[in-house]
Amino acid sequence: MFYFVRHGETVWNVENKICGATDSPLTEKGHQQAIETGKKILAEGIHADLILYSPLSRAKDTARHISEVTGIPMQEEPRLFEQAYGKYESTPRNGEEFFEAKKQFLNRYEGGESMLHVAQRIYNLIDDLKKDDRDFILVAHNGIARVVESYFREMTNDEYSGFGIKNGEIRRYDF
Repeated sequence: MFYFVRHGETVWNVENKICGATDSPLTEKGHQQAIETGKKILAEGIHADLILYSPLSRAKDTARHISEVTGIPMQEEPRLFEQAYGKYESTPRNGEEFFEAKKQFLNRYEGGESMLHVAQRIYNLIDDLKKDDRDFILVAHNGIARVVESYFREMTNDEYSGFGIKNGEIRRYDF
């Protein structure tokens, strides 16, 4: 079992830009969301042995706030790095061309990373977690949330490309 948390709000979230591998920092609201997420974890009695987080600062800062509030230790997990969206980085999140491109799982977005590559590393990570007796909180990104969700339930291409979770949202996944 593990929990997935999306990082707090970033500057580029506010500006409606695709972050991907670009390291857009948390806004003040994003820092507050991360602290509130930590408080919610405590209030709901969520147990975890370790927080694993993406190397990007928006996830690392979110994990740090959660760790400070909950006392759960944290560790960087490189496989949680957000998908590199190549030519779409910094373009509008709701752009029609990008929305359609996300349905093409082999597409590397001219210099980015394909959905299949992301799925391979995330599925491998989840397989590793399945073998571990500990409980985890993963702090990462919306693109990673999409892959995690697809590991646990069948999705059409449209459902997959349209899936997302809110900043600071907590989701539980059971093996």
